Amino acid sequence: MKGLRKFQEEVFPAKQELFERLAQGQQPSTLFITCADSRVVPDLFTQAEPGELFVIRNAGNIVPPFGRQPGGVTATIEFAVVALNVRHIIVCGHTDCGAMKGLLHPEALTAMPTVASWLMQAEGTRRLVRENYETEDEAQLIDAMIRENVLIQLHNLATHPSVASRLARGDLSLYGWIYDIGTGQVDSFDGDEQRYVRLDGTYLPHATPVARLQKSKPAPLG
Repeated sequence: MKGLRKFQEEVFPAKQELFERLAQGQQPSTLFITCADSRVVPDLFTQAEPGELFVIRNAGNIVPPFGRQPGGVTATIEFAVVALNVRHIIVCGHTDCGAMKGLLHPEALTAMPTVASWLMQAEGTRRLVRENYETEDEAQLIDAMIRENVLIQLHNLATHPSVASRLARGDLSLYGWIYDIGTGQVDSFDGDEQRYVRLDGTYLPHATPVARLQKSKPAPLG
């Protein structure tokens, strides 16, 4: 209640003109898909203004592949891409992700069957790490899960018809980010170099597949 009062008495008046414009409609440039973790606040660490980010949050920043029984994530992606015509989609994982820990150790989820069922949609991430990373170090495995999971979800995005169509035309950009809670740093997957690089404000790599139906590359994020 104190925060609400401060917003109404201090923050809203300072941005009243912006909110009056937003009351007439929204035109976000970016769909931001991230985890429901309370420590991950995309508007804060990107310093985005209201109306700039269209946000999807769920445990594990999971994007289910397109299927016969679409849910809320699928519907929201379709709305963002078709109705709002977003130009960029960011899938953002984060350090110390509880969902990835649960996915790596499903035996810890016996008291949360619904969570276990949801995380099964990221089973590809668990198998990829278990079968391709030769380490038993817990911290290294969790870090690998977090990073590989973002790439799996980017792949799943491309199965959605609305996304696939615009990727083929080259007018939609995809980004894979990892947000470090303890340092505030962000790593972004470089599709050309096939590795994560630290964002320093000078270069923003994208993970967008090469457009097949036109030669121009996707517009830069901004």
